[in-house]
Amino acid sequence: MDAAGFGADVAATPDSLRALADWLDQGGARLPGPLGAGVDSVLLLGMGSSAYAAGIVAARLRAAGVHAVAELASTDLLPPVDPRTLVVAVSASGGSAETVAAARRYGGAGRLVAVTEDTSSPITQGADAVLPLLAGPEDGGVSCRSYRHTLAVLLALADQLAPGLAPRLPTACRAAAEQTEALLRTADDWADEVARLLDGPDGCFVVAPAARLSSAQQSALMLREGPRRSAHHAETGDWSHVDVYLTKTLDYRMLLMPGSAWDDELLRWTAGRDAKVVTVGATAPGARGHVPYDGWGDSNVALLTETTVAEVVAHRLWAAD
Repeated sequence: MDAAGFGADVAATPDSLRALADWLDQGGARLPGPLGAGVDSVLLLGMGSSAYAAGIVAARLRAAGVHAVAELASTDLLPPVDPRTLVVAVSASGGSAETVAAARRYGGAGRLVAVTEDTSSPITQGADAVLPLLAGPEDGGVSCRSYRHTLAVLLALADQLAPGLAPRLPTACRAAAEQTEALLRTADDWADEVARLLDGPDGCFVVAPAARLSSAQQSALMLREGPRRSAHHAETGDWSHVDVYLTKTLDYRMLLMPGSAWDDELLRWTAGRDAKVVTVGATAPGARGHVPYDGWGDSNVALLTETTVAEVVAHRLWAAD
């Protein structure tokens, strides 16, 4: 793993998102007709960033009326093989041992789709279809572009099963590319101050609404994986049940992705206990810092853009160590 390589990987995100949008416009990420027909349920499998993206897409499918679940590939409690279940095994490298093992359970016995950067990797063995991520190599050793591409490819796949689930996805990819580019271009104006606010002695806590929980999960991972900082995630509403207690005893630093109906309750506690909060996208009362970008009100644009802030902060902390 390498800080300079990670910085270069993040810098390449806008171009990779634009190329992905072009591919999606051309019908990329589509399943062969028979594979997506007559599906009773969807099972998404992955680890780490892949699991974060899968969890959001499974939730969207459920909200659209499709029976869908996302499971860690390492679980001992996988559902039984069912020929009417579409199994989607996600691994950016294609070699995640847990996901390869879980996919093997369903290969040749049901409907198995592999989603990966390496279309000749072990995850593809026994798959009925393979969807490429097209994120390109990540020389820094950290999944950043591949996380975004996983989200977009899974959303495109889900839109086939529940039409209208991810409308105008290529447009969202292009908007996210533009906003990511703007955040990177203006990083010298905000990154050092945000890093100062978030890099506390007790770590950083990243919070996002349920519909974008993967943004909190991925952002916290960026801070752990690169600069090796203590970082944790929570869902906005659930925060008041699981993390609020820490604001009383810790030097509490929060990176908040606003947009939840429960933002006000969270902010009431953080203001009352003098926690340091930085918001991404929308601003919020009492926030010590704010990193704006256009289009944050579109959930797809937000999902594909807002993790940029944690990536830039992680890179600066990592490079300074």
